[in-house]
Amino acid sequence: MVTVAAGRFAPGHLGELTRVVPFDLVDAVLEETGTVQRRLRDLPSRVGVYFLLAMCLFPEVGYRLVWQKLTGGLAGLAVADPSAKALRDLRRRLGGAPMRHLFELLSGPLAQPRTPGVRFGPYRMVSFDGCSSIKVPDTARNRAWLDSPGNGGYPLVELMTLVETGTRALIGAVFGPTREGETDYARRLLHLLAPDMVVLWDKGFDSNAFLADVHATGARILGRLRDNRRIPVLARLVDGSYLSTIGAVRVRVVDARITVTVKDGTTFTGTYRLVTTLTDARRHPAAALVALYHQRWEHESAYYALRHTITGGRVLRSGDPAGLEQEMWSLLTLYQLLRTVMVDAAESRPGTDPDRCGFTTALHAARDQHDHELAAMAGHRTQDQRGGMVRFIEHRLPTALFVDRRNADLGDPRSQSWGDLDGALVHTHGVTVDAPGAVTRSETSKPPQRPP
Repeated sequence: MVTVAAGRFAPGHLGELTRVVPFDLVDAVLEETGTVQRRLRDLPSRVGVYFLLAMCLFPEVGYRLVWQKLTGGLAGLAVADPSAKALRDLRRRLGGAPMRHLFELLSGPLAQPRTPGVRFGPYRMVSFDGCSSIKVPDTARNRAWLDSPGNGGYPLVELMTLVETGTRALIGAVFGPTREGETDYARRLLHLLAPDMVVLWDKGFDSNAFLADVHATGARILGRLRDNRRIPVLARLVDGSYLSTIGAVRVRVVDARITVTVKDGTTFTGTYRLVTTLTDARRHPAAALVALYHQRWEHESAYYALRHTITGGRVLRSGDPAGLEQEMWSLLTLYQLLRTVMVDAAESRPGTDPDRCGFTTALHAARDQHDHELAAMAGHRTQDQRGGMVRFIEHRLPTALFVDRRNADLGDPRSQSWGDLDGALVHTHGVTVDAPGAVTRSETSKPPQRPP
């Protein structure tokens, strides 16, 4: 059970999310990064870590109001009442190292081997994608680092992540100036790949060298090629796909034409050229691979949750590169904490797909439960006086987290229905493989997205 610490450490908590990031974990991170306070201050380093996470949980308020969120239920206890400057100094004293290390400890796949909706056969589905729309304050130091006027005059941070698509959990992340290419950033995450993974990516990653680097990790590949790329046809396969080579890598190519029919009868048609190292057409038919590629859009949902659901599209707070790095690692850590609780809630009901959990509901539940626990703290229950104050969040919230499923879907490559996860209408996709002997089948999935 999560408890409230005593004395000057009392403000160091994150409501029920403290269960996922407990005191001993934070203390170990501070010890390993050499950021434990040299003397006991009114604002210890452990409190600073939780303040940074709360700063991201409540992005719409200033430092003083964030502090009030941490201490609102501690009336009667001897807790500090710092100024905004003192809280800025606390951030500066901590630096970015502990938040980065904390993220690296908490990041990674969250699904268990039998969790529904996370695998394509024996392979865990993961994806690479970049995000270059995170806005930061327009200061001279930020501009000098990011070298970009950005959107509406704001400099932009380039974020690259490797995501477990079935849970939308972050396996790894890097970020920096937008002038570096997506594949350059993605290469820094290749050590996180494993032979039991199938990696999805869009045509922005279409590179011979990058494909070879990913293939060398042992992971399987399913990516999109640019439409104007010319590659040799070595052999036609029974499902209309064909074998080829890209560099020294033997691949299989699927040329697909996808027609989407929306509820009012309007249709949209687009073409996709997919490349994969899953070369057995009988074990992995072309239509199943086209359906599998759709799972890459789970990554877009992850970025939407990060950029809009948590931050509300706001500009980040930090006016210098050191502060931005610290804030970014804190934001990524908070995101992973919420995903962890969502997966725990789903797995509390065996056979439940983590996609059934709504991120907005989880975020507001975390905020509401934080305030609820502050009210419960009014009795001054500290670690020294009364333990076991906070119950596991998934025991209290699973019903609220689950999104109603409107339709039973067909043709899911994960052998688990995709579901209407975003509350929008379900549409039918007609998939045609453009080749002699092609097959045609219908897939049901979430609403169409514009091709990347």
